[in-house]
Amino acid sequence: MNHPIDTRDAPARQAGSDEHREDNHIEVEVSTDYLEEQSQPEDDRYVFAYTITLRNTGRQPARLMTRHWIINDANGNTQEVHGEGVVGETPYLRPGETFRYTSGTVLETPVGCMEGSYQMVSDDGQPFDAEVPAFTLSRPNALH
Repeated sequence: MNHPIDTRDAPARQAGSDEHREDNHIEVEVSTDYLEEQSQPEDDRYVFAYTITLRNTGRQPARLMTRHWIINDANGNTQEVHGEGVVGETPYLRPGETFRYTSGTVLETPVGCMEGSYQMVSDDGQPFDAEVPAFTLSRPNALH
């Protein structure tokens, strides 16, 4: 089941001064899927895919350098993930360009959530974060 989540209203958080806000802006869209064929509920293993679309709506080209995820399940377990790039890449986005990738995570419960950020650097050397607000991971019919 596909659950699109539109996070376009979540502005990139500026790591430096406010003067670069309009120059550096990445929109983030998320959709999720429960992977029933890879999940084993009897073993508390629920597998989810998430597809992220990044769109540079700013005036400066920017490169995604690192990512940070906080993943929570319904039992209160938290996983924190830090890493270089995404899916082995550090995509470079010119104004108007998009980059889409799919990855996944495994939870011990049929419902959980993720949130995080991408650490970006614009061509002028300005670091900034592209925030990903919390989104739900849910097996179909687990939430009513």
